[in-house]
Amino acid sequence: MESIVNRLTEIEDAATAIVQHAEDQKEALNKEYDEKRRKFDEELEKKTQERISAIRDKLEKKTSQLLDSQSGSSDAVIQALQKEYSERHTEYAREILKRITEV
Repeated sequence: MESIVNRLTEIEDAATAIVQHAEDQKEALNKEYDEKRRKFDEELEKKTQERISAIRDKLEKKTSQLLDSQSGSSDAVIQALQKEYSERHTEYAREILKRITEV
C-alpha cells in the first residue's frame, strides 16, 4: 500500500512539474509574442510616418507649383492690363468725361 502511495506521490510531483514547465513556457511565449508585437508596431509606425511624410512633401511641391503657375498667370494679366491702360488711358478718361457730361 505504501508503494502505491509513493507511486501516486511521484505521479503528482511529475504532474506538478509538467504544469510548472508548461506555465514557464507559456510565460516565455507571452514575452516573445509581446516583443514581436512591439517591434511590429514600431516598424509599422515608422513606415506610416515615412509614407505620410512622402505624401506631405509631394503635396507641398504640387501646391507650390500651382501657386507659382497662378502667380505667373496673374503677373501676365496685370502686365497686359497695365499695357492697355498706358496705351489707352486718355481714351478712357475722355469716355468717362463724356458719360458724366451727358447726364
